[in-house]
Amino acid sequence: MSLPLPSAGGTRALRRATLAAVLVASVAPFAAACGAGSTAQTQEVKPDSVATTVGDIEIQNAYILTEPQGSGAAAVSARVFNNSTQAQQLTSITVEGAAQPVKLAGPNGSSGPVTVPAGGSITLGGQGNPSAMLASDTGVVDGNFQTTVFSFSRSGQVTVTPGVVPADHYFSGYGPTAPASAPAASGRPSAHPSGSAGAPASGAPHTSTSPSGKPSTSTKP
Repeated sequence: MSLPLPSAGGTRALRRATLAAVLVASVAPFAAACGAGSTAQTQEVKPDSVATTVGDIEIQNAYILTEPQGSGAAAVSARVFNNSTQAQQLTSITVEGAAQPVKLAGPNGSSGPVTVPAGGSITLGGQGNPSAMLASDTGVVDGNFQTTVFSFSRSGQVTVTPGVVPADHYFSGYGPTAPASAPAASGRPSAHPSGSAGAPASGAPHTSTSPSGKPSTSTKP
């Protein structure tokens, strides 16, 4: 037995219902993602970073980080890859517009060029990593993009234009570090047992001059 065919009007209604169902199904995932992003993901958004490759050197995630508390320091943070078969040294970094030079230091705090191992990488900034510090953030402005030149012993200069952002939230562990505190007093005993140099010991004879000018000797108990 054959089924009755729907009328023309019923066919159009069926098509409209089917199209509406498809649209709802396709939009629902985006709506769910937007709802989740407004509470969770948007608070963890990382500003866009810059990356470039010149010869054997690749630089990723480059930023210039300023101190949120306004200490006046700044730092360059980046991941540097050396794709060659020989180690290279990062000899200097220059930030356009900055009033102070960038000071490079190894993981142990010693100043000077930083070695990028062959086929390896380094991270500038963060605990236990090399650092690239500016003693003053004069000329470094949050929100700017400032041309920064990395100089290498074999590959020469590599230029990027990183953004300037405060070292908080995502970057809190990679920004400027506080200077080392002054060493504590050694605690060595004084060379003199009493508070004044050359003071006579208790009980020793004490010589003074009387008003007449003649010396007189007395013994302290």
